[in-house]
Amino acid sequence: MNNEFVVLVDRNDLELGLMKKMDAHINAMLHRAFSIFIFNSKGEMLLQQRALNKYHSPGLWTNTCCSHPRSGESLQQATSRRLLEEMGMHCEMNKAFDFIYKADVGQGLTEHEFDHVFIGYSDMSPVINKEEVENWKYVNIDAIKADMSKNPDIYTVWFRIAFDQLVNYIKTNNLN
Repeated sequence: MNNEFVVLVDRNDLELGLMKKMDAHINAMLHRAFSIFIFNSKGEMLLQQRALNKYHSPGLWTNTCCSHPRSGESLQQATSRRLLEEMGMHCEMNKAFDFIYKADVGQGLTEHEFDHVFIGYSDMSPVINKEEVENWKYVNIDAIKADMSKNPDIYTVWFRIAFDQLVNYIKTNNLN
């Protein structure tokens, strides 16, 4: 990770330059990111449990996949690349919405991201990369919502922030 860079952006997602990923998290710099939400034909969301060796938010449940595009890489290229790297999957994904958030993720690190949200559909069982993912499951949205209200601390901060926006987007666009 020491050689990984993120794309710094302004609040309009205009590129400002590059910074080492860890430095961006230490200094709470706004950077470009994406979050992928995959649903199966039953309408269940594919969740992943982050690997236990992750430098922040280890072992927490979250959306299917998330990461940062590389310099010069389109969001479509980045989402396809990362879904394959983490979950061993391919599927068509479409941009849904974006949001900005800033949150303490522990160990003196802050996620400050301009997060582009993508939705895809697949009935595949993932072939997980154990360096990135500890476990996975397809779960009904209502069950996720109920569990998040009882056990918010087992979910990543960005997932908790994006979840209601995602549910609203799905309802507004009749994607159920």
